[in-house]
Parts: sequence; structure tokens; C-alpha cells
Amino acid sequence: METVVKYLAALCLLLLALGVHAGEDSQGRGVMVYGKADREVPGWAILTDLPDGWTQDCCVYAKAIGVNLVLYKGEWTGEPERVMVLNVWPSKLSSLEAEVQDDRHHYLDRDPAGKAAEFVLDNKAMTCRGVQYEGSDHKDDVVAFCDPGLATGIRLSWSMTLAHDDPQKASLLARFRHVVEQSTYMKYEDKTKGQGGAVKAKR
Repeated sequence: METVVKYLAALCLLLLALGVHAGEDSQGRGVMVYGKADREVPGWAILTDLPDGWTQDCCVYAKAIGVNLVLYKGEWTGEPERVMVLNVWPSKLSSLEAEVQDDRHHYLDRDPAGKAAEFVLDNKAMTCRGVQYEGSDHKDDVVAFCDPGLATGIRLSWSMTLAHDDPQKASLLARFRHVVEQSTYMKYEDKTKGQGGAVKAKR
């Protein structure tokens, strides 16, 4: 996936320089992140709403921690709390349910005293499943796995860590739910041999 990382870095720097966003909405600006076609995985783009007052980053902080996109409010601290993280990967497990169960298994293996509960989501564009973990370290992790379809060749997840007693927990979870529920897959096609590309809706 090295080519994808390099492409994301170049494209995101261009988007940030030009101030280009996917659009405007009542929750704030739109945000879009791309991945160029790589072997059997077609090019992809993920779009969602950027909460008002939040910052998007795909090429500095996100790249440093090995993810596709981070959304955060205020200054970047390097701490995971209150940061929404997007990961996109080539689908390998048999189903979305398998992704959820694999994540749940690994989490509870690391923290046998932890708890896991469903995090209800309603994404109209693709199937998403959410889990909210309560760790014995007094940290909560909310994770949403989404499947845009077999033909896309990818799956994706949004995640966020919060202190269990965070006074803004309810509003942060509401913003997280909105970001996940507004996430949309689109196909990215490079039609100009490296000079640009086109994004079109999933067929």
C-alpha cells in the first residue's frame, strides 16, 4: 500500500494548500480522503461531515500514526483522546461481522475486565456496526466498522478514545455518530495518468 500512502500525502497537501473541501453542511465543512487504485483494490474516496470547529488532517499527524485521516478540535496534542480516526484497508475477512468480532476478541484479550456494548448506528449509504468498549483503565473506545460493498475491495473503521468520566462525553459521542452515519463511499478513477482524477458515485 506504499503507493496509496504516497498518493494520499501528495493529494492531501494539495487539498490543504487550495483549501478544497467536499462541501458545506449544517454541521460544518465536508471532508474527503482518497486512495488510488492498488493492485486488485479500486481507487476509493470516503466523504463525511467535518464537525464545526474541528480540523482534518491526512498528511501530517495522520500519516505519522499510520492512519488515513484524523479529525480533532483545538490543538493537536499527540494524545488519542477526543480524536476521530479513520482507517481504510483491503477487505480480507469474510464479512463485516467477522471484522467486529475480531476487534472485540482482541480488545477483550488485552483487557479481560473490559466491557463491550453495541453502539447503534444508522448509515443510509453503507452497512456499519458500532461497538463501545469500557476499559478497566477508565478509558472508553468507540469503534465503527463499515462495509461499502464487495466490489469496492475495502472496509473502513472510525474510532475515538474518551476518558470514561469525560464531561463532554455525550456530545462527543453524538458528533462521532454523525461523522460515521454521514460517511459515504465513492469510487475514485484516475483518468489523466497521474495528473488528476475523477470521483464518481458508487454503482
